[in-house]
Amino acid sequence: MGQATLPGNPPIDVILKRSRRARRVSLRVSGLDGRVTLSIPATMPEREALDFAAEKADWIRKHLAKRPAPSEPGQAGRVMFRGVDLALIPHPGRSARLDGETLRVPQDAARVTPALRAFLKEEARRALGEASDRYAARLGVSYGRITLRDTRSRWGSCSSDGNLMYSWRLAMAPPEVLDYVAAHEVAHLRHMDHSPRFWSVVAGVCPGFDTHRRWLRDNGAALHRYRFD
Repeated sequence: MGQATLPGNPPIDVILKRSRRARRVSLRVSGLDGRVTLSIPATMPEREALDFAAEKADWIRKHLAKRPAPSEPGQAGRVMFRGVDLALIPHPGRSARLDGETLRVPQDAARVTPALRAFLKEEARRALGEASDRYAARLGVSYGRITLRDTRSRWGSCSSDGNLMYSWRLAMAPPEVLDYVAAHEVAHLRHMDHSPRFWSVVAGVCPGFDTHRRWLRDNGAALHRYRFD
């Protein structure tokens, strides 16, 4: 895997990914983090692939322009939680806490972002732990441990040794969407692939999952517009 930059205004950073399976060159613009990936057949010259990307530069910039502008929750004065856009209200405490339809955050502006990050992680761990336990019981399987990360390319994963990983930003999504991701990853404990058998298991424990999957596809970028670093 390498990287190149397409000239222009603005320049575009492109990740070059050679693939033995690829039969033709293809471009992908991530809706989550805006990464531009150019997949190249193993035998194609790099220059030829980059010429293809240059021809698509306007298309790439158009897609990048559609991404929500990043913002810090404290500056915006609002943050999404469980699918609802909540106002942030300052209070004398050092942590963030839910108060009806608002989130109480520290008065000290420097503490707002870390307090919100800690709050969302705690809520994600609780909700995803409960959902994973529930689906594991339904499917008669067990998992190792749960890890929370701020991932950009996926909302969850299941390792071959049965450990589950989730994005803590799922705390911002509607509860039924978070639930679907848990069902999806726990179902991998039955089938470590995306075969029809796997999707049959997901449908059995999470009816209507396509709606929740579509919500993530359409709104996932909005969850990543918040900067918590």
